[in-house]
Amino acid sequence: MGHDGRCAACGAYQQPAAPMAAAVPPYPYPAAPGAMPGAMPVGGVDLRRGVRISLTVLLSVAMAVLLLLIAARGQQREAVDALLHDGVTSATLDKADDADGFYAAMLFVYVLTLAATAVLWVIWFRRMRLNAEAFAPGTHRFGSGWAVGSWFTPVVNLWFPKQMANDIYRASAPAGPQSAPKGLLNAWWVLWLVAGGISMVGNLMYSVAERKLKTRHTSLDSVRDDIETLKTALSISTLALLLYVVAALLALLVVRQLTRMQEQRALAGPQAVPPMGGMPMGAMPAAGMPYGAPAAPAAGWLPQQQPQQPPAQPYGQPPYGPPGTGPQNPFGNGTQGY
Repeated sequence: MGHDGRCAACGAYQQPAAPMAAAVPPYPYPAAPGAMPGAMPVGGVDLRRGVRISLTVLLSVAMAVLLLLIAARGQQREAVDALLHDGVTSATLDKADDADGFYAAMLFVYVLTLAATAVLWVIWFRRMRLNAEAFAPGTHRFGSGWAVGSWFTPVVNLWFPKQMANDIYRASAPAGPQSAPKGLLNAWWVLWLVAGGISMVGNLMYSVAERKLKTRHTSLDSVRDDIETLKTALSISTLALLLYVVAALLALLVVRQLTRMQEQRALAGPQAVPPMGGMPMGAMPAAGMPYGAPAAPAAGWLPQQQPQQPPAQPYGQPPYGPPGTGPQNPFGNGTQGY
């Protein structure tokens, strides 16, 4: 057949064959033959487990460091109590200095752990976003670039990542978007925001009270209120750290849950459709035909199911050849006697 649709043998214009209507099964799709969990990528899906395992390990380390930070805050509270009860002495001042040094060391370790965890987190999250795009193209509210940028953009990082995570969960649910289990995701996100807000309040109170204590050179009685404020700030900060520990645990569970969902969703095989031979016989829909023509019979159907009078074709030619040649083979030249 030439580029203009004309048959090379008979010179007639050929009509494109009618597309077969594929009956797509409902969720869940049948599993792809021979598919194995973790043996992806399949169709653009990347389920390698190295990043997920490393992220899980770092989240566990972060929880351990947070517990050490809680212990350091506890030492600081004990030092403040000693100042309130025993007054400003060399012993109480040494105890306060030791507590502050221990907290500073644990804070440094925590910052390093947090930085490494954040890098792996955005890598993992972007991979989940790309996988979700392969599962459900065109259904996401944000581009894949926001999977990284939304976490580091002020203000919008309070809700953009959560909206992206909701889209990822809906696209990755093996039983369909309405079955996405977001209870764990919602609990983690709310707890993470609450912990962040409480931590900001405690750190601000601690900084203000510490600055006042450093600038005042009066007796203990005159700065007792500031020391009490410092003690309260330490208690608030300890509460925030406890919430961060629980949030880190929930984040670890979110990683495991979403990874498992995407593995199951990949096994479902978005490209899986039933074989054409299993379709019931009947008239083909006219919507798929070019130029708005009625449906043409598929090859191999019974002769009595074919239309007696072929409809008018574009350029004045009947289907598959010039008049008088009989039904033609839609897969080649010659009559339908293959």
